[in-house]
Amino acid sequence: MNVATRDIPDPRLVDTFGRVATDLRVSLTDKCNLRCSYCMPAEGLDWLPKPELLTDDEVIRLMRVAVEQLGVREVRFTGGEPLLRPGVVGIVAATTALRPRPEVSLTTNGIGLARTAEALAAAGLDRVNVSLDTLDAERFRTITRRDRLSDVLAGMRAAAAAGLTPVKVNAVLLRGVNDGDAVSLLEYCLQHGYELRIIEQMPLDAQHAWDRTTMITAEEILASLRTGFNLTEDPTERGASPAETWLVDGGPARVGVIASVTRAFCGTCDRTRLTADGQIRNCLFARDESDLRTALRSGGSDEELADRWRLAMWGKLPGHGINDPSFLQPVRPMSSIGG
Repeated sequence: MNVATRDIPDPRLVDTFGRVATDLRVSLTDKCNLRCSYCMPAEGLDWLPKPELLTDDEVIRLMRVAVEQLGVREVRFTGGEPLLRPGVVGIVAATTALRPRPEVSLTTNGIGLARTAEALAAAGLDRVNVSLDTLDAERFRTITRRDRLSDVLAGMRAAAAAGLTPVKVNAVLLRGVNDGDAVSLLEYCLQHGYELRIIEQMPLDAQHAWDRTTMITAEEILASLRTGFNLTEDPTERGASPAETWLVDGGPARVGVIASVTRAFCGTCDRTRLTADGQIRNCLFARDESDLRTALRSGGSDEELADRWRLAMWGKLPGHGINDPSFLQPVRPMSSIGG
């Protein structure tokens, strides 16, 4: 180990608080074919220039370093919208071929799933998370600024048929927009065998317009769900999962709430993030990044890349600090960071 990492006592992705990052989130693109109001403006964003994006081979190389040298055991591909990446199926296939084989999943808006689900399953993808905030077509257009609800629902059906299960549904509730949709979303997911996760809106919008006072909290989400269902605590150990889960009407079906703001789970965080342009982020809300792309393109060895990655994670802060008055939102929006 070189001088920069000589004090790190573990070859894995550890930090000074003893957390070990075994779950890698990989953004394959910052582009998206929706314009969700809590993510980006209606006109979209200036996308990353193509020369700055990692190539497919570069992504695959970093997957190998992460799995073989750094102990990563789970890989989730995100965006933007990852299905807009032409090489996504090949990247998934190369990742599932690594040993020890990581669990590989993908978070998507679902629009492209109907045409890609079978190919992704054949490439070894284990499961998908689909973002869906409402089942009402008009509210869907209001939130996403696109008329694509039927495509999302078709994509979810295709994913289930291809065996990419459990299909998990990620929903964000917005006050005055879809805050009454929790029960209908859960009913739909129960009918189709999907698993619903409702997420507190986080300060990751490109407009920097997030306002905690208007955010729908975990307590409000649970209260809404309980108007239609009996929820009891899930006896399954949560571990490092971001979702707190409850049994629905006695189980076995479950519903989850990801309360990143009001019930922060930073103390058990096991995630590391790679952006589409080759930057390591040790926290979703970090304001600093560590550059792997330059070392990658200047001839750095796998060992050097691994050391740089270890150093990036070693300095991870104890928490995201959202509840601190001095908190500053990351410069990059969620679409550029990856989920």
